[in-house]
Amino acid sequence: MAVDTLDTTAAAGTRRLEEIIISADSHVSEPSDLWVQRLPATFRDAAPRFGERSADKKIEGRAGGYDPHARVREMEIDGVSAEVLYPTLGLRLFGLDDVSLQQACFRVFNDWLIEYCNVAPDCLVGLGCISMYDTAQAVEELERCKRAGLKGAIIWQAPHPDLPLHSEHYDRFWAAAQELDMPVSLHILTGHNYSKDMEARKGVEHYRGSVNLKLFDAMNALFELIFYGVLHRYPRLKIVIVENEIGWLPFALQQWDYYYRRFVKNNPPPIDREPSRYFERQVYATFFNDAVGGHNFGWWGVDNCMWSNDYPHANSTWPNSLKVIERDLGHLAPEARSKLVRENVVNLYGLSLPHLGKRS
Repeated sequence: MAVDTLDTTAAAGTRRLEEIIISADSHVSEPSDLWVQRLPATFRDAAPRFGERSADKKIEGRAGGYDPHARVREMEIDGVSAEVLYPTLGLRLFGLDDVSLQQACFRVFNDWLIEYCNVAPDCLVGLGCISMYDTAQAVEELERCKRAGLKGAIIWQAPHPDLPLHSEHYDRFWAAAQELDMPVSLHILTGHNYSKDMEARKGVEHYRGSVNLKLFDAMNALFELIFYGVLHRYPRLKIVIVENEIGWLPFALQQWDYYYRRFVKNNPPPIDREPSRYFERQVYATFFNDAVGGHNFGWWGVDNCMWSNDYPHANSTWPNSLKVIERDLGHLAPEARSKLVRENVVNLYGLSLPHLGKRS
């Protein structure tokens, strides 16, 4: 059923008054000239240039994407109390090949996001973009983001081919993220993958990127973090798989567990338990448009999955998020539903929302 055809129900109206809803994956809409205006002079000529913001005011161009005051009002319309914030234009910059330029661009974005979130820090949960070419610099920027109040980090989901996620290159960063209690997000459209040539993907090939290649990136990233022992070596490191949906996850974990049990004696990977156990302990995944994933919640996922609205993008559930939640999660027990729409994200990022608690 399309979001805009959902019926308003009495139950959904009651939920608006009773329930705190938090989106684990929403977005800001950076000014298109952000990097042109803010990069140091040495990078100005190479600054990323984007077209004007969409004129479609229905969703993508809503003022809340770039104006935090407007965003708080639009969150109230949607019945959402807080949102975890990812970039929009900035996602494309994870594929930059110029190391110094990427580092400078991410620092500009992080500064802008810090300003944005400071308007309503209890409601706006920012995550810093981190360049992973130089892990010493990455740790410094991670520490700076932590001091400034950001709650986690975003790194590339598809790393540079010379820097696979399982390599020792990342060890210093994983250790710092663990010690700082900064969850690390892997978001679609980040890094050295199909997103770098999206404009060339016309016609049928556009669908391959939207489904097949997106899933390939997410599955391979998670495989490397589990099977190569990253999560084993850093047991308090938290990873978030973002906007890749969740219906595929129990199948992949089932298969990984099966083959781990089958071959572990003859070909032991550097882990000491089934892959699904690492996922349960350290990995989270966001969802917002996945009926298959929703049907699995009766037996899988309520401790690791987190609802999101993807505001202000064109396929967002705004302003009907409460209706969508009621449609997709209304069959669940209250305890399971509360984990998916609030508790998991609160626990993951250590959120404290005392003024919102009065609404529950």
